[in-house]
Amino acid sequence: MSLWTSLEPASATVDPGSSTTVRLRLRNTGDVVDEYRFEAVGDIAPWTTVEPPTLRLFPGTTGTVELKFAPPRTPDATAGPNPYAIRITPTEHPEATTVPEGNLTITPFTELRAELVPPTVKGRFRGRPKLAIDNLGNTKLTASLGGHDNGDQLTYDLRPSNTQIPPGRAAFITTTLKPRKIIWFGPKEQRPYTLTVQRSGTTPLPVEGTFVQRGFLPRWLATLLGILLALTITFLALWFGHKPTVASGTTEKLVEAGATLAPTPTPQATLAPPPVTAAPTTEAPQAEPTKEAKSGDSGGDKEATPSKAPEVTAATLVNRMAKDDPSGRHICYRAFIKGEGWTDPVCDGAMAGNTRNVPITAVNTAVAGVGSSQVQAAVHNPESTDGTPAWTSWSAWIPDGKDNYMGSTDVDAPVMAAFGITISSGQVCQNVRYVGKDWYAEKCKDTKDGFNFAGSWSNDVTLEALLLRVPASAQ
Repeated sequence: MSLWTSLEPASATVDPGSSTTVRLRLRNTGDVVDEYRFEAVGDIAPWTTVEPPTLRLFPGTTGTVELKFAPPRTPDATAGPNPYAIRITPTEHPEATTVPEGNLTITPFTELRAELVPPTVKGRFRGRPKLAIDNLGNTKLTASLGGHDNGDQLTYDLRPSNTQIPPGRAAFITTTLKPRKIIWFGPKEQRPYTLTVQRSGTTPLPVEGTFVQRGFLPRWLATLLGILLALTITFLALWFGHKPTVASGTTEKLVEAGATLAPTPTPQATLAPPPVTAAPTTEAPQAEPTKEAKSGDSGGDKEATPSKAPEVTAATLVNRMAKDDPSGRHICYRAFIKGEGWTDPVCDGAMAGNTRNVPITAVNTAVAGVGSSQVQAAVHNPESTDGTPAWTSWSAWIPDGKDNYMGSTDVDAPVMAAFGITISSGQVCQNVRYVGKDWYAEKCKDTKDGFNFAGSWSNDVTLEALLLRVPASAQ
């Protein structure tokens, strides 16, 4: 061994969203001048910077490099101890690679977001909104749920009433609102209410919504029934107060029977039968032209108008691959380029997007052989005060062979800065390219460890291309 190393300190602590520095000292114990290259390895390598990346030492001399750790304030920065290592490769003796190891403790942070979907519900007897809770912190979230309103006008049934949400995941709470009083007639009434997400030792997070209660019978129907009832009562009063008298004015006549001679019939001239005339000929209706004739097969002048071809989405392509490879695992996807539209769908590690510094605003994915998938987008937030983008809601779990979407294709849609993706089973791998930058190293994550975060947690960085794949086995 021709190298001595020391990490100072061997264990460090850092808050997500900030940084800390560790010194790595090394001494060339060999007898030749050597140059050493440094490379961070391990789960926190993407957040590790080595300065300088190379160091040249004479025999018997000591040098120092700085390791800077800057984990982002995202669920991907797992709270607790995180081992790391630095691979040191000598230029003169590359076979004598040294890998000193240390430990970085990332402090926990809690951040959650809750919203009602939809915020306003309508009904006569009940309303069923859903409460979506996103755990944006790096620790498990445990919370109890409740509801209240002014005047105690509603009852609340929340299932489940307590929930545990892993970091980076979302939970959907089914809520049933029931009014305590039924409006039989009259206009609809608005009943504001508040659902609360209560974590132990913290102030409850309120989420406000509105239940619009409709009348059991519309107002116009109540008016019509009142008019009909009044007319019925009036008619019955007139009928019983002035009953008409019906008298028979028919005089019965007796038929006298007498011997009456029948009149002698007068001889009639024999008439010839009318001449026989041909029955009027009814012209047969013209037959309706067939579909082929309408399209021009009968020699017409107009040509058939071709039908519009169906849109080829990610699901279209992944179903073709599943048909050719029923037992395989595949993921297909396409990107919506701002101002240009959807790219053609690609699959299993091919590039979707562009390298022309044009941002994307939406991504369409579909999987086969993995069960189902769930996606979420982080988009540019013009109102951000801390330089971070805004998360959109997680999509539902979409099964194999179906399209899944994140982001927006509106003209004024915000550009994407990052996204999260997870699948029912196995690993999902991703790589992204930012506007004005090059590709990053591919990152794979198993679904049991949470979702795979792709992109940058910075409001000034936008995506222009991505690669996705689902390996056949864990890597």
